[in-house]
Amino acid sequence: MSQFFQIHPDNPQQRLIAQAVDIIQRGGVVVYPTDSGYALGCQVGNKKGVETIRRIRKLDDKHNFTLMCRDLSELGTYARVDNTAYRLIKNHTPGAYTFILKATSEVPKRLMHPKRRTIGLRVPDNNIALALLAGLNEPIMSATMILPGDDYVLIDPYDIRQTLERDLDLVIDGGYCGMDPTSIIDLSEDTPVIIRRGLGDVSLFEVE
Repeated sequence: MSQFFQIHPDNPQQRLIAQAVDIIQRGGVVVYPTDSGYALGCQVGNKKGVETIRRIRKLDDKHNFTLMCRDLSELGTYARVDNTAYRLIKNHTPGAYTFILKATSEVPKRLMHPKRRTIGLRVPDNNIALALLAGLNEPIMSATMILPGDDYVLIDPYDIRQTLERDLDLVIDGGYCGMDPTSIIDLSEDTPVIIRRGLGDVSLFEVE
């Protein structure tokens, strides 16, 4: 049975954050809050954890996973970013945006799009997520907490635990954090492409 932590959304309890970080570092798969709903997550190098998330979500190998980062200092390690793309990303983080970028060799191949060699990166505007990322000192490999066949993300941590308690090591209840997805912007080529219009304002990425 998965563990269940109630963490304050504005002032995360450091004791619980430290325990959650330990669970992730020991190979755990967790559900945690972001600024655009709950997400599934594990360590970047956790092959078994990635397989568990693929199974929960029924994802094929074309899925672009997202690396949740604490700030832009981690961007250059995991993605190739030119100056124009960097400025666009900097002006929209932290926030509800996922940016598709060319991955570097630091990203395991199993997380990349198999043909395009891209990866999603984002910096969330959520205190619990940022506290977890600071404690880990590395990104969290993430996917939206939406079940196969559903149109919307799961928003109730108790329901998530009841549904997936045999698959998860930890569910973090960080209160209501919405059900609208991020906006997805592909910056892997010279011209930005809006893949999905979600919470974030995409007007600056529109090309006439």
